[in-house]
Amino acid sequence: MSQKPGNAPSKTNGHTHTDQQETAPLFNVHSIYLKDSSFEAPHSPQIFNEEWKPKIDFDLQTGSQVLSELEAIHEVVLRVTVTAKLGEEGAEKAAFLIEIQQAGVFTVRNLAEEALKQVLATTCPTVLFPYARETISNLATRGGFPQLVLPPINFDAMYEHHMATQVAKMQEEGITTV
Repeated sequence: MSQKPGNAPSKTNGHTHTDQQETAPLFNVHSIYLKDSSFEAPHSPQIFNEEWKPKIDFDLQTGSQVLSELEAIHEVVLRVTVTAKLGEEGAEKAAFLIEIQQAGVFTVRNLAEEALKQVLATTCPTVLFPYARETISNLATRGGFPQLVLPPINFDAMYEHHMATQVAKMQEEGITTV
């Protein structure tokens, strides 16, 4: 039973090339899609007569779920809510409200648990955010409002801040980390 020369696994440092591929960290984007979207302009068309000096409120949340543990496939959802309000403080009217869920399916394999959490909370949302920005801008302009361009988001800094907050909270409660 002989193998053909081109089919033999290559060896490097005592490991076959196939072994290295199976244990090397892997990140792959399978699909990116708009999971949900909503646009409301509750005070139109009257709102179009007001001077366009909006106060923009922006909320961002991320979440993930395992789709296949065996294949290390995860869905990550970026939830973005943008509200534009016009008028004086206390007498503001909502010009529009946009809510979207931009999602993606990713393979993330061969990472330690903490590294996996970080990739799902930073790298995946970083991939999704440009799509969310474009969708929000398109919804605003299709609703008759000026283009809205959201600023870039540093998900790594957000994650580090979240982790530091969690550690401080645990220390405050007297819980020690190992």
